[in-house]
Amino acid sequence: MHNSQYEQQYKQEVINFFNSRTSYDNDYTIRRALPLLDLVQLQKGQKVLDLATGTGIIAIAATQIVGSEGKVIGVDFSSGMLEQARRKIEELGLQNIELIEADAEYINFNDESFDVILCSTAIVYFTDIPDALRKWYRFLKKGGVIGFSCCSQESCEAPLIVEVCANHGISLTNINEPTGTPEKCHNLLREIGFQDIKVNTQQFGFYRSLEQAREWNGGWFHPRENPLLQVSAEQRSELKAEYCKRIEAMATEQGVWYENMTIFVTGRK
Repeated sequence: MHNSQYEQQYKQEVINFFNSRTSYDNDYTIRRALPLLDLVQLQKGQKVLDLATGTGIIAIAATQIVGSEGKVIGVDFSSGMLEQARRKIEELGLQNIELIEADAEYINFNDESFDVILCSTAIVYFTDIPDALRKWYRFLKKGGVIGFSCCSQESCEAPLIVEVCANHGISLTNINEPTGTPEKCHNLLREIGFQDIKVNTQQFGFYRSLEQAREWNGGWFHPRENPLLQVSAEQRSELKAEYCKRIEAMATEQGVWYENMTIFVTGRK
C-alpha cells in the first residue's frame, strides 16, 4: 500500500508536527538521544548514516567523534528541523557532514556504504519497520552496527488514549506497539540476521502539571490507520472529556506522571 492517500496525509502530518517544533533542542531531547551514541562506540574515520536526523543532535555529535577522516549523512523530511541542524553545523564550522531532505523510509544507498546506521526515537513513524531494517542491513558494511531507540508501548499518553477510545467502541493501535518491548526489538533484529544484539532501557519519565497533562487535541499518529479521522466533533469532545477525567484521577502532589521508558537497541551485521 505504498504512497496510498492515507500514508501521504500521515507523512504530511508528521512533517507539519516536526516543522512546528521550532525550538526542539532542550535538555530532555538531548539527554534522550545521546545514549545511542555511547552504545554504538563510534570510531574515528567511520562513515555514519543518521536517519530521521531532525535537528542533527546525534549527527552533529557523531561528526565530532568520527573527525575529518569520517563522514556523517543525516536524512530527514522536515525542512524546519533541517534548518535548525544547518544553523548549528555552520556555527560549529563542521565540514564532514551532509544533510539530505528526503523521506528516510524511501531513501536508497549502495550496499555496504556505512559503518554505523542510527535512528533515534523515529523508527515507529515508519510504515514498514521490518522492511526499513532490512534496507539498513543492506546499507551496512560487514561488521557494521545499527543503533535505534524507541519508546515502550506503555509510554506517553498512548495507552490511556487507546483505553478511552475502546470505552467508546473505537479500536486504536498504539504507534509504539511494534517495537514496544525489549523482546520485540530483539526479535525484529534477530529475524533480519543481526548478531550481537543488545537492548538497554532507560526511564526518562517526569511529572507534568495537571494543566499540561490534560492537553490532548483529540489527534492520533499511526502510519497505517487513524480511526479518529472519522469521529464526529461531538464524539471527539466526549473522548476528550473522559480523557481529562482520567488524567485528573491520576494527579498527585507532584503532578501527573508522564511515563517515558526508552529502549536502546544495537546489533551487528
